Amino acid sequence: MLDPKNIKIVFFDIDETLYIKHQQHLPPSVHTALSRLKQNGIIPAIATGRSLCSFPKEIDELRQTLPIELFVTINGQYNCYQQQPVATFPLATADIERLVTFFAHHNIDYAFVSEEHVAVNQVTERLDQAIRPITDRYIIDKDYFRHHAVYQMLIFYDESHDQMIADSGILGDKFRVVRWHDFSVDLLAADGSKARGIHAVLQHFKLKPENAVAFGDGLNDLEMLSEVGFGVAMGNGHPELKAVANYVTDDIADDGLYNGLQTLGLIH
Repeated sequence: MLDPKNIKIVFFDIDETLYIKHQQHLPPSVHTALSRLKQNGIIPAIATGRSLCSFPKEIDELRQTLPIELFVTINGQYNCYQQQPVATFPLATADIERLVTFFAHHNIDYAFVSEEHVAVNQVTERLDQAIRPITDRYIIDKDYFRHHAVYQMLIFYDESHDQMIADSGILGDKFRVVRWHDFSVDLLAADGSKARGIHAVLQHFKLKPENAVAFGDGLNDLEMLSEVGFGVAMGNGHPELKAVANYVTDDIADDGLYNGLQTLGLIH
């Protein structure tokens, strides 16, 4: 078990860790837990695949009322504290050009993710079905990357295309994909992950991994849990994440976040 006195920051994923996405519900115990964490002098931070512009309104309200000031977003590619960037890792425009040419040729839709916008190449029923639970505030601009920094792409295809994408060589050694929906994957830099953002944040605060805890549930949390000194998987989490976690707490719907923090001695 960890020593609570050493913990300075706790990182929380959003979807299915802080927030029940399909119910659009924030368990009341989350606000209580994070408030007590702050009272104990520990920084609550959000570490998410989402961009700042696509936070659910319940999370926006939470970050304003507590407040929460530290964010690892877009799977660690845009990281900020008190509204100022700490470390950012945009994709190269030439690489994006090559990617969109390939996906357009194969009639595969895509979206660009920045800190300000999610911009899709076009709207289709399948694309909307995938992206709407994340944000309904997306814009349509297939050339968005030519005029804005892009930190990640969303590519809209099901598992039947996985092998074709892998065999095509389009990802090379520069990119990787992580599936987050039946119809969509995150496409990010090969070395991009929440762990990359957390590493930058810990350096900014002159802290070590053993000074941090992370809570998550999904496959894009694997690196995050390994980057910190103590990783917690939600009871509703993916089996692969539970396998690498130092501790598995209760389901999100059963106050898993609050119970986990309490069990670890980080709140009372």
